[in-house]
Amino acid sequence: MSSLLHNPAVKKLVIQALEEDIGSGDLTTDIIIKSDQKLTAKINSRSRCIVAGIDVLKLVFKILDPEIKCEIFVNDGNIVEKGQNIAFISGSAKAILTGERTALNFIQRMSAIATLTKLHQETIKPYKAKISDTRKTTPNFRIFEKYSVKVGGGSPHRFGLYDAVMIKDNHIQAAGSITEAVLLAKRNISHTTKIEVETENIDQVKEALKVGADIIMLDNMSINDMKGAVKLINGDAITEASGNVTLETVNSIASTGVDYISTSAITAQAGIIDIGLDI
Repeated sequence: MSSLLHNPAVKKLVIQALEEDIGSGDLTTDIIIKSDQKLTAKINSRSRCIVAGIDVLKLVFKILDPEIKCEIFVNDGNIVEKGQNIAFISGSAKAILTGERTALNFIQRMSAIATLTKLHQETIKPYKAKISDTRKTTPNFRIFEKYSVKVGGGSPHRFGLYDAVMIKDNHIQAAGSITEAVLLAKRNISHTTKIEVETENIDQVKEALKVGADIIMLDNMSINDMKGAVKLINGDAITEASGNVTLETVNSIASTGVDYISTSAITAQAGIIDIGLDI
């Protein structure tokens, strides 16, 4: 899996997170800890989880002090058990104590998303569908959330408004019809850009299929209607189910034969995994 650090936006966002927390200085650490004091801290998980965010964890401490040593015992995507060590961080006591909370905030949140995504993906076995996220993400944290979905075995949806056409109910209302909205899109985008259309009933599915949508979203449809839609589409467009997706319903949704199931739950409801830093 490619490193998050290949994206130049990541370092900027981590610096912003540190600036938010540190402000004009770490008042407690600056008063109590000597400038030349060294220590070693262990980072461990207090519960079983899928780890995500190792590179971000290291980056937080390296920004504060490039001489910090990070001994890493697991990789993103690995399962860790309760009490298992994830890393040892050695070097400047000031840097470690100042960066502790920011580093943990990243890895706790990212690991929680990866873990919940994996749970959803495991729940839909043996069906072919892939779990996907949405744009209902935390502002300024989207890159980390979508990366974590991938770590958990999911398939991230479009990153933002700019990398795919997604025609939703309000676009259809404004354009006048699905047909008109898709034709407008086709006239104004590159041939490399996919067009997705949100549909709510079989008639809309038929219209989206006829006008040549690349992806047809089956939004808040019943299981029977989704099965009918998948049969009607018959592989001529990618199918995506969305709406009312929970761990209790996701297997039934996958049984309809859809290609993807998109849900905001894997990010919005993930919370955090309890991961700690101890000297």
